[in-house]
Amino acid sequence: MCRNIKTLRPPFAESVTDTDIRAAAVQYVRKVSGFQRPAAHNAEAFERAVGKVEAATAELLSSLTVRGSRSA
Repeated sequence: MCRNIKTLRPPFAESVTDTDIRAAAVQYVRKVSGFQRPAAHNAEAFERAVGKVEAATAELLSSLTVRGSRSA
């Protein structure tokens, strides 16, 4: 599932932007919902889900400790 979402943690990605996190969140919600672009009546739920996944992803990435990384 979600093969197009790239890994966003070091050492796979050195500089992750908010845009990268949002793109991954959108891709995840698209995959789970089955909608590339939701209809107008589903747009709010879709965007709310993207926001929550985006926030959870940012929190996860900021909380991870990668063993052997130089920036610990």
